[in-house]
Amino acid sequence: METKPIDGKAFAAGLRARIAEEVAGLKASAGLTPGLAVVLVGEDPASQVYVRNKAAQTAEAGMASFEYKLAADTPEADVLALVAKLNADPAVHGILVQLPLPAQIDANKVIAAIDPAKDVDGFHVVNAGRLAVGLDALVPCTPLGCIMLLKHHLGSLSGLKAVVVGRSNIVGKPAAQLLLKEDCTVTIAHSRTRDLPAECRTADILVAAVGRPEMVRGDWIKPGATVIDVGINRVPKDDGKTRLVGDVAYAEAQGIAGLITPVPGGVGPMTIACLLQNTLTAAKRQKGLA
Repeated sequence: METKPIDGKAFAAGLRARIAEEVAGLKASAGLTPGLAVVLVGEDPASQVYVRNKAAQTAEAGMASFEYKLAADTPEADVLALVAKLNADPAVHGILVQLPLPAQIDANKVIAAIDPAKDVDGFHVVNAGRLAVGLDALVPCTPLGCIMLLKHHLGSLSGLKAVVVGRSNIVGKPAAQLLLKEDCTVTIAHSRTRDLPAECRTADILVAAVGRPEMVRGDWIKPGATVIDVGINRVPKDDGKTRLVGDVAYAEAQGIAGLITPVPGGVGPMTIACLLQNTLTAAKRQKGLA
């Protein structure tokens, strides 16, 4: 059996183009320019690259981009004051505070301070709760991207058995909720699951989101299953440099999985595209246009 890679990069480019088209339409018809504010505290190198990419793609989509770069020793009260200011700013429709935050700042407190209507990361307890009970919510970007890729390649997901490996609030839990919404039969597995390989082998859709390099082996995969690899892990190469690998042993999955997202180029590009989608959705809802 040939294993086909899922091209997240191409799908994300198409999604961004559709978003840009809709943004241009909103500007023309309603005089509305969706605005995204990104707050970066400190000098985390990975976060800096990510924020730079977000700003570039926000501008490309025709949206307003607001960036706030704060020193690593910024007090928690100052971050909360900035969030309050952005909550009250009508030009800002989406607020994203880049994680991780320095030790003196409680991330939960900051997330709780964001207006749920502007919470484009989908991390606020109100959005998590709305997703859990099946109401409209702003959904975390990475799992939203995973579902878009699955539906694009498989069509209806109804009745399929899905196993999500990982129970984080950022990916695992919301991915499971979204799969339930698509009428999948869902199991959430994790580090304490008994006989994890056997559990994974039951899956028509296997979502790996554990943050452990190549943990999911080829023989954990049901033949013909669709594998969504959310992991992005840097591992050392023989020459002293590093390379990116996912949570799935990609080479071992070849010839077993039907479809698989590569790392890089699979789920990764979808995250920022879905952030733009969430900002557009938030802007429309705030203006009563959704």
